[in-house]
Amino acid sequence: MGKVYLIGVGPYDEGLITLKALKALEKCHVVLYDRLVNENLLNFLREDCKIFFCGKESGCHYKTQEEINDMLVKFAKEGYTVGRIKGGDPYVFGRGGEEALRLKEENIEFEVIPGITSAIAVLNYAGIPVTHRGISQSFHVFTGNSAKALTYDWRVIAKLNGTIIFLMGLENIEFIVENLLKNGIEPTRECAVISKGTSARQRVIVSRVSDIVEKVKSEKIYSPALIVIGEVINLREKLNWFESKPLFGKRVCITRPKGQSLEFKEKLLELGAEVVETYILKIKPLEENLIKNLDDLHRADYLLFTSANAVNIFFDCLIKLRYDIRKIKAVFGCIGEKTEKELVQRGIVPEIVPEQFVAEALYDKLIGRIKQNDLVIIPRSKNARPFLKEALEKKCNLIEIPIYEVEEFFSQDILLEDIDYFTFTSPSTVKAFIKNFGKDCLMSKKVVAIGPITSNELLRNGISNCVAQKYTIDGIIEKILKLEGYDV
Repeated sequence: MGKVYLIGVGPYDEGLITLKALKALEKCHVVLYDRLVNENLLNFLREDCKIFFCGKESGCHYKTQEEINDMLVKFAKEGYTVGRIKGGDPYVFGRGGEEALRLKEENIEFEVIPGITSAIAVLNYAGIPVTHRGISQSFHVFTGNSAKALTYDWRVIAKLNGTIIFLMGLENIEFIVENLLKNGIEPTRECAVISKGTSARQRVIVSRVSDIVEKVKSEKIYSPALIVIGEVINLREKLNWFESKPLFGKRVCITRPKGQSLEFKEKLLELGAEVVETYILKIKPLEENLIKNLDDLHRADYLLFTSANAVNIFFDCLIKLRYDIRKIKAVFGCIGEKTEKELVQRGIVPEIVPEQFVAEALYDKLIGRIKQNDLVIIPRSKNARPFLKEALEKKCNLIEIPIYEVEEFFSQDILLEDIDYFTFTSPSTVKAFIKNFGKDCLMSKKVVAIGPITSNELLRNGISNCVAQKYTIDGIIEKILKLEGYDV
């Protein structure tokens, strides 16, 4: 018998997931997820995890609740660890209680992992504290999704002094407002509707209760959205931190290999951007090639690294083999800030680092130093550009060790129509992206390349692009900020 985790992952911003939820996701063999879950969270799952979309929206149910319950029971009885991922919290209008009761009836072990409810987080991201001393001493959360079917005492709700929140209430906003006004709520009381909260497409409209319906129509506000009523809305002008970030409202697509995008992603998120990850490449170590050339390392005069991946795979392999690095007497050289940083973290300060992060610049640095009898070893990608190898083998003894290769694989289905910026960090990411998704989604968008080699690959495919001035992920971010009108 397996086990089921009912996992709340908070509203859309993936950063609001808890550590406990992340650890549970990593255990799952099967996952069922809802419409409001950020699909980036699926990247934390095991590669062999079976994923099922169980989204629900008005007029379009992919799975009924009973079908979802049956699936949880079926997979658990087959011995799988099952994750049921829900936006917000499983027990705040998430029907998690129904699922838990069904699992209990079937004697299936389950665990409920709380998530941050949108009733608090979405207001926070809109600059509206759910309570505030001297203004609101309580808050009250209602479901607006089935308001017409529920027996609310509207007279009581209309007289509440605290913050009033209706989740999933946009479709029934006319019914909700009509009943509040009919039962005595102050027509001029502050009201806001927050659409797509905590995402790059967050929109907030503020009005009086009596005017909010017309404003929703005129502003064309769409679900998912919540309604909030209360004086705390007046604090939005001073406390609106999220929408003040420089890249708020922008969705940026990262195309780096899996495991390589975390630093890039975190920097974009800090600036307020929403990040879409398309893992289309993965790094496969080829340690056997290094093992074959192990005896050559102590003879090398120069050891050159052209990527951070090569550094990490090279040294990890040596550690695994218990190779004594003191045998290596070579001069170390590398391309790029990230590669240099990884070498320094391994206790190696490279002597040769060109100002430009391309193979041609490294060759120019070397050409005045190397002698014909020198042995140069380059551990690098099997897919690397041939320039450095072809140029150096005419000048010295050269051993190129293909220490890893970049493999293509298809991402889960990702909607790319709503992206503002596409970023590319190598020619291989360009090729794999086009093979996976085609070129059409790039043609009318802003595309930023990390450097001229990547830019040329895009141009060969007819895709116009901007090139970062510094050939780093920081350079890409600076280019995006400049395109947005910021002086960096």
